[in-house]
Amino acid sequence: MLELSNKTNLLEQKSYKYALQDVAEPELYREVYSYDTVPKVPFNHRRVPMGMPEEIWITDTSLRDGQQSVEPYTVDQVVRLYQLMNKLGGPFGIIRQTEMFVYSQKDREALEKCQALGLKFPEITTWIRANRADFKLVKDLGIRETGILVSCSDYHIFKKLKMTRKQAMEQYLAAVADAFEAGVMPRCHLEDITRADFYGFVVPFVNALMEMSRDAGIPVRIRACDTMGYGVPYSEVALPRSVPGIIYGLQHYADVPSEMLEWHGHNDFYKGVANASAAWLYGASAVNCSLLGIGERTGNVPLEAMVMEYASLRGSLDGMDTTVITEIAEFFKKDIGYKIPPMTPFVGRNFNVTRAGIHADGLLKDEEIYNIFDTKKILGRPASVLISKTSGLAGIAYWINENYGLTGDRQVDKRSPLVVAMKEWVDKEYEDGRQTNLTNEELEEKIEELSGGQLTRT
Repeated sequence: MLELSNKTNLLEQKSYKYALQDVAEPELYREVYSYDTVPKVPFNHRRVPMGMPEEIWITDTSLRDGQQSVEPYTVDQVVRLYQLMNKLGGPFGIIRQTEMFVYSQKDREALEKCQALGLKFPEITTWIRANRADFKLVKDLGIRETGILVSCSDYHIFKKLKMTRKQAMEQYLAAVADAFEAGVMPRCHLEDITRADFYGFVVPFVNALMEMSRDAGIPVRIRACDTMGYGVPYSEVALPRSVPGIIYGLQHYADVPSEMLEWHGHNDFYKGVANASAAWLYGASAVNCSLLGIGERTGNVPLEAMVMEYASLRGSLDGMDTTVITEIAEFFKKDIGYKIPPMTPFVGRNFNVTRAGIHADGLLKDEEIYNIFDTKKILGRPASVLISKTSGLAGIAYWINENYGLTGDRQVDKRSPLVVAMKEWVDKEYEDGRQTNLTNEELEEKIEELSGGQLTRT
């Protein structure tokens, strides 16, 4: 059967139909996942074309997957995070959705307070157990869409659920039918897709979902979940590890439109951001993230990272306010008490801070030499230096100018008497056995002394 594709505007064969393979023994891909060795990346040299959707966006799981790995947030903290995501996502809702729990009274109170704000974005969705009572609860809360778990690898079907593929598929489809009956749009979380039999289970199952969706007149969103972080973004990798292959296959063999296709990745092998970007590039409209990457084990895809990826790939922020990323980081540190690793890109204390004197010398001459972009404009965080035994004259001069807001003729340089005197004092501190960086308070006290009170912090 030939059909004109509305994506490529080319005639394409639509006769690829895959039937469920109800195997007697689980397919565990032991050549790839032997468990006692690092997982292998097999190549089959089959390429799939890039096909970024016309519109891409970010969805959030900070208040669901993220919250599972930290101390539960208070109602007020949930509301504030929701407000900050709205502010960051901008008027066009690039941060399109966020998912919440509804199990406890506290969960529901937080959700209802967020609803009461009347914000269009991010749309509030939920994640529930797949039963009729929970679907009714979601409907009664006025929620349009909910996530349900549909584990798709044989690791889960055989080992966790103790079912056959046919039994699992029947149970999942019955749950989706219950969602339709309740008038709720289901978002099917295809857990562990990077260890699943793609053509033997995933495609026939998703084909059945798409057929049910057409019959019911209710859309079904497909979330491809790289639960263990096994996905790889490289071209020509064999399934089930190929992110391009998974996204292409769900579109072309399972008839999932881009706007109903979402990627949810984890960072176990440091590929979270690269895999999410690949999902966008190969046809998924949505990538699912969490603030600061907080999530199970090594975490989810950091939402702030995908904000930057969006701007890089689209050439525009499309209304997103990236200075809010710094607000979010400060809220996590001060209000939630979360310790952000200092080297974390965009949000860590040291992400745009240098200690080396040679780097500070470059910053002093032209900030662009050693700063990734105008971090003061984009994130509200100017480039900075820490003063230690390696900072040198340039580092001290840069620190003084930045810390005291000195511009134009008021700026100091490496030859300034104050800078030279400070360098002598710093060197003496480390000669006497100091091992730690000098604090801002120590530096400010010494500068006030050496400048005769002419330079003080107000």
